[in-house]
Amino acid sequence: MSDLAPLLQGFFTDKLVRQRQASPHTIAAYRDAFKLLLAFTCQRTGRQPSQLGVTDLDAATIGAFLQHLQSERGNTAATRNTRLAAIHSFFRYAALHDPEHAALIQRVLAIPPKRMDRAIVSYLTQPETDALIAAPDRTTWLGRRDHALLTVAVHTGLRVSELTGLTLTDVQLGAGPHVRCRGKGRKDRCTPLTRPTVKVLRAWLAERGGDDGDPLFPNRAGGRLSSDAVQRLVTKHARTATRTCPSMSTKTVTPHCLRHSTAMALLKAGVDVTVIALWLGHSNTDVTQIYLHADMSIKERALARLAPSGTGSPGRYKPPDNLLAFLDSL
Repeated sequence: MSDLAPLLQGFFTDKLVRQRQASPHTIAAYRDAFKLLLAFTCQRTGRQPSQLGVTDLDAATIGAFLQHLQSERGNTAATRNTRLAAIHSFFRYAALHDPEHAALIQRVLAIPPKRMDRAIVSYLTQPETDALIAAPDRTTWLGRRDHALLTVAVHTGLRVSELTGLTLTDVQLGAGPHVRCRGKGRKDRCTPLTRPTVKVLRAWLAERGGDDGDPLFPNRAGGRLSSDAVQRLVTKHARTATRTCPSMSTKTVTPHCLRHSTAMALLKAGVDVTVIALWLGHSNTDVTQIYLHADMSIKERALARLAPSGTGSPGRYKPPDNLLAFLDSL
């Protein structure tokens, strides 16, 4: 066995699982990154993954792999950077456990992430979210499940993994109704529920039944819904909602788009950005700033405060009175 295999095994079992206690989503993302990298390197070298060494993963190979992701696999710059972050994490681990390849490791760590355009977030307006929630056929069990799921998604802004991970015990409909979830970074948080959402959930729980640890929104077999299944049902009902709300035809509706819609609804209601960050489970308010850029009404209100240009002559400059200037400086 080469020197790469034990390093990679130690990286996953020692660093990710034991030291960092990484979430299953992080481990899966890193695993997929290295499966793609090893397959690409094997194709270039003609050797099996267990025969590859650390020297086979030099900066030139990593650079070619990153280019392959975008040019041949059609990945976005964001996905490319995510794969690179996994590779960097491994090579930082390798720097401590394989110092003889320090020069090679430093060259790989010097590969920068790719700069990318930051698009304005896409979100649904209130009439569009109402049309989406009303789209499922509530004469069927699946329609009632989808109606409850979409209602919770729109009014809580949960990530799709948080939504599918909800169990019956995570829902509290008594005093101070809320849902409890474990989000990104293993952070627990509670999200309050509106009265209409409580009403929908109470009816769904009465029909759902089941034990405490069962998923809140199960599939046909009673198991947990996958992220892909949620994506498909959102796409399906968005297509139906387009019939009553044509403006939705210009938007790509995804589960994450519903999360953006929650944030924008809170922002338009005058909720402070710091509260929205707590509501969505953001690590800091910098992430939440994207919603300020997307909200044109904030910019329009700022524009309205400006004096119209050309309404008066600027006049001559007059320096401020010394005494008033002193008082202003206090």
